[in-house]
Amino acid sequence: MTQTFVQSSQGVTLAGGGRFSAGLLAQARTFAPRLVAADSGADRLLALGAEPEAVIGDFDSISSAARVRLVGRLHHIAEQVTTDFDKALRSIDAPFVLGLGFAGQRLDHSLAVLNALVRYPDKRCLILSGSDVTFLAPRSLDLTLPKGTRLSLFPMGTVQGESTGLRWPLQDLHFAPDAMIGTSNEVSGPVSLRFNADRMLVILPRSAVGAALDGLIPAGVRGG
Repeated sequence: MTQTFVQSSQGVTLAGGGRFSAGLLAQARTFAPRLVAADSGADRLLALGAEPEAVIGDFDSISSAARVRLVGRLHHIAEQVTTDFDKALRSIDAPFVLGLGFAGQRLDHSLAVLNALVRYPDKRCLILSGSDVTFLAPRSLDLTLPKGTRLSLFPMGTVQGESTGLRWPLQDLHFAPDAMIGTSNEVSGPVSLRFNADRMLVILPRSAVGAALDGLIPAGVRGG
């Protein structure tokens, strides 16, 4: 049974154990001010002079010093079947989550994060890296982006879609991880995407995180 450890009317910034900069953390917190760590993400935050309000994970990588510093804020989930990202994401009830430190280092960890995005389609979670923002597309998504913006699509299963506002439309294409993918498409106007399943990842430049949130989170739901 999933237990909620963090409940918020605002977006939550979730820090993982991978490297991320103070600038990326500051950008995330302008949109998602609440701060939570997944296991050793607590050490990353402390090193940047920030303290999470909660730490969630199996605690196989958090330091002893961080455990002592954050006593009373530690939420232990002992099972080893899922990753710390999975444990944290399913334990947060918020309009959306921005994940830092979950992309760009170990490939197996990055793939596990993408797997979790697809397995929790009801969670609005965007993964930020130094260059990209990645999220699972809902069945219907409208985005306002500058013309020429890179927009990549990667299917995590069999999925079909329709689009307007892309240089290469999606109509009549059958996407799958071992077949058609959509690397480096390009925005040509207001973007409208429609999919028949919750299996398509959208990858945009990191600068587009605000536009992505505008498309993903209905007006009045983001919190303030």
